[in-house]
Amino acid sequence: MILTDYLPARRNAAWDIALECGVKYGTIRLPDDEEFDPTSLSQLRAVVDRFRAAGITPLVLEPLPNALHDHIKAGDALRDSSIDKFILLMKNLRETGITTVCFNFMAHYGWTRTTTDLPDRGGAKVTGFSLADFTPDDCCLTRETVWENYLYFVTAVLPSAERYGIRLALHPDDPPLPALGGIARIFTSLDEIQRGIDTVKSPNLGVTFCQACYYLMGEDLTAAVRTLADRIFFIHFRNVRGDKTSFRETFHDDGDIDMASMIKLYTESGIEVPIRVDHVPTLAGEQADVPGYDALGRLFAIGYLKGLLEGVTKNV
Repeated sequence: MILTDYLPARRNAAWDIALECGVKYGTIRLPDDEEFDPTSLSQLRAVVDRFRAAGITPLVLEPLPNALHDHIKAGDALRDSSIDKFILLMKNLRETGITTVCFNFMAHYGWTRTTTDLPDRGGAKVTGFSLADFTPDDCCLTRETVWENYLYFVTAVLPSAERYGIRLALHPDDPPLPALGGIARIFTSLDEIQRGIDTVKSPNLGVTFCQACYYLMGEDLTAAVRTLADRIFFIHFRNVRGDKTSFRETFHDDGDIDMASMIKLYTESGIEVPIRVDHVPTLAGEQADVPGYDALGRLFAIGYLKGLLEGVTKNV
């Protein structure tokens, strides 16, 4: 597997920690501000060149820029122009060496937590979700509408993804509930994921295997990995405790999932794709600017993942 870390477009402490941990490859997020044009090759190159100059080679784009993706998932009046811009973005990604895009189809609500400061080991803070504490708004999208919007999107972009050699990696819904308020969720089980990647056949459509999401679905992780092995394009290495209606993030070594067994499973299944740690605790002395993505928590998580990768690889 190829160790990456999730890094913003402009250098911050997470860049420094990744480099100090020996991370050489990046899962990168593009700028969210209005000044950044996702169709501009020169602007994209400027971002990629910053990473390369620091010693990080970008491999994965995550997420598909929300300024485009939100319209696509909602199926609104800007959907077609947003799809056209994404197709141009894929062409530019290929020019800069990025070959994988992690995307989801969580309309209206993205990945959702109801609390961001649950006390955890040693006083660290973690995020969590409780369906009982979730307060929806009045927006509604039916299951049929969300599914139709998904099919419209993948049908439109896959020919270009194949042409430009871009692999689209579908992330499951988080949390994997059938609906949040009036918004349907369509990728909440292994069967639904398989339907999503098989309905429109393409070697460039696969999955981001977010192992915690599959665990919260109630799926057998060994069976899920073996079923999807040749379609796993990217891995989110994350641990949780609980179930899909009530769970908390954890330190990577302290949740319900046997993390060493997962690395062994990926390795024995011949999965050689980018992997990154996901949703880390906020540690002592940190201000949680983006809970789950603080810098110091990554120090422990990356070191833990590196140790498992080295140990399992040498044993195998």
